[in-house]
Amino acid sequence: MLDNLNWWEIGALLLLALLIFGDRLPAVITDGLRLVRNLRNMARNATGDLSRELGTDIQLEDLHPKAFIRKHLLSEEDEAAIRKPLQGVYDNLRADVSGVHNDLKDVANAADLRSNGSSPASTATSSPSAPAPAPRVSYDDAT
Repeated sequence: MLDNLNWWEIGALLLLALLIFGDRLPAVITDGLRLVRNLRNMARNATGDLSRELGTDIQLEDLHPKAFIRKHLLSEEDEAAIRKPLQGVYDNLRADVSGVHNDLKDVANAADLRSNGSSPASTATSSPSAPAPAPRVSYDDAT
């Protein structure tokens, strides 16, 4: 839940909470934890009631409407029939994007070669002891 926060932001939030709630902070934290515990129990009871009523095993994650329909109402054949028309479009789009990506890499490599030496004669006159430039790290390699 807090995966996108770094340590400085968490520390700032804790400091802000301390400034706002002051001496009442431990009581506020226990009340918040009690609320979360009660909500979990209510969700667990609701899923148990649904499981008993429907006669199937329902998990808390299954309560999302798409997941519920996919798991309990659609068969594998129905799901494949729904996905089949979109799969071709997805494959075509992926092939086009990868083609554009490869073309951009080729252009970037060509531009990199031109920036290192403006003419082939300049590369021939350079000393052989000069170190080769470090390869550039692309965004795709870093991610």
